[in-house]
Amino acid sequence: MERPSYLVALSLLIIGCSWYPASAASFDCAKAETADEKAICTDRKLNDDDVEMSVLYVQLKPLLGMGARGDMEDQQVAWLKRRAACGADHACLSKAYADRVQQLRGGFEALAKRGPF
Repeated sequence: MERPSYLVALSLLIIGCSWYPASAASFDCAKAETADEKAICTDRKLNDDDVEMSVLYVQLKPLLGMGARGDMEDQQVAWLKRRAACGADHACLSKAYADRVQQLRGGFEALAKRGPF
């Protein structure tokens, strides 16, 4: 039995697209220049870590007062330098993301303890 041509085309499309690097949430992988960015774009786990960190950061930031928001931005800049220092070291990048995600989750926990809203 012959397969419908659209199934063959769909299969080829799926296979062809599977080699493209992941697109991280916090930056454009097409413009990745540094070793850490390139490593994140080519590693699904690091990409997922980047997405999680970015979502937490974006969600937490508007919930903070101006002073705390400025502190959080300073912490993010320091963390980005730490991430860059990892270069293409996947273990170092994974640890950096784990630490940052934990910090950001802690920010949500601190807000929840202050409730009610």
